[in-house]
Amino acid sequence: MINEISALTSSTDGVLKAASTTRYTASTPDLGGTGSVGEISFSDAMAKVSTDAIDKIKQGEAASIAGVDGQASVQQVVEAVMAAESTLQTAIAIRDKVVSAYQEISRMSI
Repeated sequence: MINEISALTSSTDGVLKAASTTRYTASTPDLGGTGSVGEISFSDAMAKVSTDAIDKIKQGEAASIAGVDGQASVQQVVEAVMAAESTLQTAIAIRDKVVSAYQEISRMSI
């Protein structure tokens, strides 16, 4: 775990710069509208969600380490940690639903 933390410490500056630049963007993102949607499997969607969740949690950890080092303000640390906590709670809720659905399917008689 120490190796992982030290690896995150070196990437803290990039996280903080990315957080500060994305926070103040004035334009709204293009959501794609009702155009044709590409084929995506359930496993690909779950893999993307889990990868995004892991990245968000890593950003929260990096921001908290930067806060301890004095490189980030308290507000930036709190925002990053709250976003990571929200992401973790969402991931846990999705996991619980997937496990519940699997258990329900396994109880079905064939």
